[in-house]
Amino acid sequence: MLTAFARAFQTPDLRKKLLFTLGIVVLFRLGQHIPVPGVSFENVNQCMNEAKGSQGLFGLVNMFSGGALLQLTIFALGIMPYITASIILQLLVVVIPRLEALKKEGQAGQAKITQYTRYLTVALAILQATGLVATARSGTLFPQCQVRDQIIPDQSIFTTVTMVICMTAGTAFIMWLGELITDRGIGNGMSILMFISIAAGFPGALWAIKKQGKLADGWIEFGAVIISGLAMVALVVLVEQAQRRVPVQYAKRMIGRRSYGGTSTYIPLKVNQAGVIPVIFASSLLYIPALIVQFSGSQAGWAEWIQAHFVKGDHPIYIVTYFVLIVFFAFFYVAISFNPEEVADNMKKYGGFIPGIRAGRPTAEYLSYVLNRITWPGSLYLGLIALVPTVALIAFGAQQNFPFGGTSILIIVGVGLETVKQIESQLQQRNYEGFLR
Repeated sequence: MLTAFARAFQTPDLRKKLLFTLGIVVLFRLGQHIPVPGVSFENVNQCMNEAKGSQGLFGLVNMFSGGALLQLTIFALGIMPYITASIILQLLVVVIPRLEALKKEGQAGQAKITQYTRYLTVALAILQATGLVATARSGTLFPQCQVRDQIIPDQSIFTTVTMVICMTAGTAFIMWLGELITDRGIGNGMSILMFISIAAGFPGALWAIKKQGKLADGWIEFGAVIISGLAMVALVVLVEQAQRRVPVQYAKRMIGRRSYGGTSTYIPLKVNQAGVIPVIFASSLLYIPALIVQFSGSQAGWAEWIQAHFVKGDHPIYIVTYFVLIVFFAFFYVAISFNPEEVADNMKKYGGFIPGIRAGRPTAEYLSYVLNRITWPGSLYLGLIALVPTVALIAFGAQQNFPFGGTSILIIVGVGLETVKQIESQLQQRNYEGFLR
């Protein structure tokens, strides 16, 4: 990986793209530290210090915002509204025929779907910003803080509307920065910004574990976390690269006097076909009961049961529910994102077939069978990786700020591998000698 970056810096046009991407990243990190107008920065810092690294119910969103959510900055919502909008559009493509037709139109249809994603991102940003401001005003954002009611001193309508507009504009600006990186930089812009947001919290989380440690002034716990993190990265790289290659043979066709086809290729079915989406779905769904209890303030029996079983992540019921939801959403997302019947029809249309399998419906059934077989280990792997923060909570007392959590490692490794592949691909295009000289 380091060799690819070193070679890229030696190529003038790639060097410009890397420096442009680095400049956008610096601008993005700067915006994550500029507070929204109307927020008392001193009181926010005091509440952050009293929280002692525990991010509570807002841990997932805070991780995707690079810690900007709890600091109430102009980039407080981070990339989360865009991620949510993208997932919603992916689900709606399967349900709404109009969107499915747009997807099949190629680049023009994809541009239209991207435009719909932008509109939905702004709408979600308005809703999330309104909810965040209301949560901060009520003191629920930092329930244990002494000055939680003074985070927003002026609670007038004008101040509230100004804060919502600033946070929404910040989300739109982040979306524009991501598209700039995609067009003029290296890699997928939104993925790069997500990578930066998560990686920004690593140094502080590691140092917090060192300070909380008791063996050799915390250095033994620090070293154990580093070693376990490297082992997790190696495991994630191994599984993310694993795939089942289904062989495909194309028959020869005579068009005029020329022969076409007769080639062999394969369909790559990844073991983890769903990526990190099932973990995000499961985490978001498990936040809903605790959020209902927190905002309702109820002291009924059902509220106490939820507080006891679904607020802390180390309860057995929470662990089992989380694991089952991840496995379920892994199968669900694979079912809506990969259509075996469509793949089989396209193969039949162009004269392709799987050796030993008849074209058409038998091919679709075979692909569905193979996909279900490899989704099982992929979903179990996702569930085990996602439970790493729970193990850290019990072993190291790391609370919710364990740096090598399942979601963060999956995203960082996935984005890193994809970015390196794009750099190597562009290097190969610029240094390809060919067969003729």
